[in-house]
Amino acid sequence: MNKLKKKVVSYLLATSLLGFVGYQFVFHTAASASFFQQAASQGEKPKKDVSKIVYADTNKAEYRQLIKSLDSFYAIQVKGGFNGSVLIGHEGKVIYERYFGMADQRLGIKLGPKTPSQLASTSKPFTATAILWLHQSKYLNIDEPVAKYLKGFPYPNITITMLLNHRSGLPDYTKMGSAIWPSKAPMYNVHLLQYFINKKPKLRFAPNTAFQYSNTNYALLASIIEEVTHMPYKKFMKEMIFEPLGMHHTYVFDPAEGFQPQSTVSYRANFSVFENNFQDGIYGDKGIYSTPQDMYRWDQSFYAYSLLNERTLRMAYNGYSGTGTGKKNYGLGWRMMEDEKYKIIYHNGWWHGNNTVFYRFIADNFTIIVLGNKYNTRIYQHPKGIYPIFAKNSDIKIEWEETGSPSE
Repeated sequence: MNKLKKKVVSYLLATSLLGFVGYQFVFHTAASASFFQQAASQGEKPKKDVSKIVYADTNKAEYRQLIKSLDSFYAIQVKGGFNGSVLIGHEGKVIYERYFGMADQRLGIKLGPKTPSQLASTSKPFTATAILWLHQSKYLNIDEPVAKYLKGFPYPNITITMLLNHRSGLPDYTKMGSAIWPSKAPMYNVHLLQYFINKKPKLRFAPNTAFQYSNTNYALLASIIEEVTHMPYKKFMKEMIFEPLGMHHTYVFDPAEGFQPQSTVSYRANFSVFENNFQDGIYGDKGIYSTPQDMYRWDQSFYAYSLLNERTLRMAYNGYSGTGTGKKNYGLGWRMMEDEKYKIIYHNGWWHGNNTVFYRFIADNFTIIVLGNKYNTRIYQHPKGIYPIFAKNSDIKIEWEETGSPSE
């Protein structure tokens, strides 16, 4: 076991033994939902061991109508073409978990707790958390230039922070076409970095003068993780994040190794297979496969401080986009919506036929996870339909995100 791995394992053991749980960030929020108020009055606390999935007793009266309403909502979604998995949790307990449709239609594998789906851009918070842990542990400094960590990187004024918050100005490789890689073989991060070193494509704007979402940023962050840790990104994520948190059905896809057993197939809206392309070799911006249960373990780990401490999380949850366009913002790996009454930390995703939703209402420790593997953009509207079921009589007006790849 190398020195870095020992430090991570020791840290996780220490935080578990010390019981870094039960604390929640205190943000200004309206007491908007009778369900949330009732749960708070009962003094429920998040579980200590995030690797264990705990279920609420949904036979209780306060849950029965919720479940009925959610089942009715999803009956409509399924009729509209939804094929995917859903998990809704509150204060460390699963309230609703359902699997609708097929993971692999050809093999007859139904969606279930052990069928990982491509997270698409919902992979970005994992990459950001890894970088922030390395910063927190003083293995790197996010305020330093990327060029210090990636030899030959030709943009001296771009820092790691600018990659995290999409203020680098780097063009998005997913929009640059096949000219950057005229081959059917997978393009990997090392190839992408070499392209930027050799060709030095023009920046969209001067670093740190504007915000523009770019997948290139997170591919480069994955490369930085590899340079600093001397470990492949997929190995670092497995040994330092997935396995310690009990996320045993989560992995980083590598075209050279193929899909792990029971992984979902990516489908178009008509159920034809959405084949991979050369860009599927790039990781950090996408490429993580996971399940709703594992994603809930991931969600709860932030309340338990399993990886990031309070100070680092506050940095991650701060808005940096500076667009001045209203309640929406981008932190360090997270999108957010906020005003004086609420703060939602979230990240949607879209890649091939996969549409993903990961919403975290952090003041209430309330989470919505939706993973679809058959192209359906209506998935991004699910939180807008789900939240009012729980937050009855709410006076909060949320500017919901209804797309998988918003530009702001």
